[in-house]
Amino acid sequence: MAPGGWQRLRGLWAAGQPLFQGRALLVTNTLGCGALMAAGDGARQSWEIRARPGQRFDPRRSASMFMVGCSMGPFLHYWYLWLDRLLPASGLRGLPNILKKVLVDQLVASPMLGVWYFVGLGCLEGQTLDESCQELRDKFWEFYKADWCVWPAAQLVNFLFVPPQFRVTYINGLTLGWDTYLSYLKYRIPGPLTSPGCVTLGTRTD
Repeated sequence: MAPGGWQRLRGLWAAGQPLFQGRALLVTNTLGCGALMAAGDGARQSWEIRARPGQRFDPRRSASMFMVGCSMGPFLHYWYLWLDRLLPASGLRGLPNILKKVLVDQLVASPMLGVWYFVGLGCLEGQTLDESCQELRDKFWEFYKADWCVWPAAQLVNFLFVPPQFRVTYINGLTLGWDTYLSYLKYRIPGPLTSPGCVTLGTRTD
């Protein structure tokens, strides 16, 4: 990269530092969670529009995803602060405590966020509590098995190498693909799908 490019990057980094300090960090984490969840839904809807002729982009669906994401941001912000106090660890020397953090995160935070996601979106979209709970029962284990495939390794890196103030941002950076999957899981419609290349994929049995 040219020297001017590095200078611009350093300038952007310096300008962004206040967003990761003090009370601003909570706002950054909250809006970041909402924005990435909405972006994941937008990516999923773009695929659906290409695969299902006649389907149109639903901004209210992405707005609901944004609101649920924003509601999760403060929880994640304080969750990581609490984990750091409960199980202080730094670098490879703290690996035993870091592994405990990953386990606690998977056993406590992940299921809680799964319930939050399905019930929260259901409430925003007019489902009854019974309907939301039924959807949760239908989809939770699929969600949770996928969660175990993705997040333990990601959280191991998070707790080993990422400074505390950047942990939610790190997760948000990885979560675009995950949020696209969550959008698929929430809004999938069983039936024939045509790929963007017009190849019929057939009927899914979800």
